[in-house]
Amino acid sequence: MSQTDLATKDKLVANLKAVVADAEEILRSTADVAGEKIAGVRAKVEERLKDAKAKLEDVEVVLLDKTKACARATDDFVREQPWKAVGITAIVGIALGVLIGRR
Repeated sequence: MSQTDLATKDKLVANLKAVVADAEEILRSTADVAGEKIAGVRAKVEERLKDAKAKLEDVEVVLLDKTKACARATDDFVREQPWKAVGITAIVGIALGVLIGRR
């Protein structure tokens, strides 16, 4: 899994957490509103939020595991082939320097 994929998934998890927090805030702010229809909608939203939180926790665990695996693989590569790692780092550094220097 690439760093871009991990960053995208991190951003997605953060956005989903924000949506869940906003939905919870809406539920809290409408707690004093009476009515049978509202009560039914609130119960449905609360159940879906509960499910969303559980799925979000599962995604976080998977994302964390994949991030750790990626870090381990990178560490193993650097330990097994240090000169390749130095060369790759140098090339990336030069490329970034050229790109930044053009601005």
